[in-house]
Amino acid sequence: MPSNKNAQYRYRVLNDCFRDKMHRYTFQDLLDKVNKCLYELGGSGSEIKTRQLRDDIAAIRNMLPKHEVYLETPILEGKKCYYQYDPVDYSLFDDDLTIEDVQKLTSTIDMLKKYSGLPSTTWLEEVITNLELRFGIKANPENLVSFGQNEQLKGLEFLSILIDATINHSTLELSYKSSKGTESTETVYPYHMRQYNNRWFLIGRKKGKTEVDNFALDRIQHFKVINAPFVPNDIADFSKYFNDIIGVSVPRKDAAKDVETIVLRFNPRRIQYVLTKPIHPSQIRINDTDISIKVIPTRELYQQIFSFGPDVEVIEPQYFRSEFAKKIEESYNKYFTVQNSCITDF
Repeated sequence: MPSNKNAQYRYRVLNDCFRDKMHRYTFQDLLDKVNKCLYELGGSGSEIKTRQLRDDIAAIRNMLPKHEVYLETPILEGKKCYYQYDPVDYSLFDDDLTIEDVQKLTSTIDMLKKYSGLPSTTWLEEVITNLELRFGIKANPENLVSFGQNEQLKGLEFLSILIDATINHSTLELSYKSSKGTESTETVYPYHMRQYNNRWFLIGRKKGKTEVDNFALDRIQHFKVINAPFVPNDIADFSKYFNDIIGVSVPRKDAAKDVETIVLRFNPRRIQYVLTKPIHPSQIRINDTDISIKVIPTRELYQQIFSFGPDVEVIEPQYFRSEFAKKIEESYNKYFTVQNSCITDF
């Protein structure tokens, strides 16, 4: 097929017109239809002229199976001719994509391109290139969509390899530095990848353990796939595993906590934000200022609530409210101590 700009896309538009049983397209109808679709795809300036349409129709005729399929031009109402396949059910394309499908695919490629260029997305660029070549379409060159990404975050270069290892059930030898600075090397069976708060985590089981651990990619020092038997996941259903928490830190069985009903009160300025961007799927609105969530209290929950600053107040349960009051007091004392010290020195 010709490789001029949007040729494949134009052929798809014409192909759909030629096999349309409900509508008969004259030459002018075809030109209007193609240019309308091209405008929606690429904006002003992407339309074609009469000569290009004639060339496209001729090109499609040359691609039809000889003596099997014809592009007929019967007379319409004794004046103009219309274009239709014979047999009308024939399609030039085997994938059965409609024009609407191609337009959605174009938007998808455009979205995917926003992830390309990061250290971990070489594989994604290959997928995008294959889609563009396969369907002859390009993403919108305008920068219309963006994602918040911390390109300086360590470990992103491991992402695609760890995803492959998780999918392929590959056993890993992994060196990891904890938040306390302790470094260890473990045999790990990867079960799941999770993204939270712009960080990626590998969820897996250490050799000899009966529970899973999470490994932040930015704390992985190095790893390799090793030739060792893989232990299948029989301990965690990841479709439900994170349901009762915020974040990735599910308490271990020996330190298991119950799900709590946490009641939070927000000032009038912030409550609308929380209603449109819920803290957790269990969130319920109680009144004009209060909401409740049912979760296991974790470190990420504390961090989430603290992120609202003075706009939030913990109401229930009482022990949780007291813990927050204590942490706020500790934080206040740090600033108060610094202030007094500055005054004394002055």
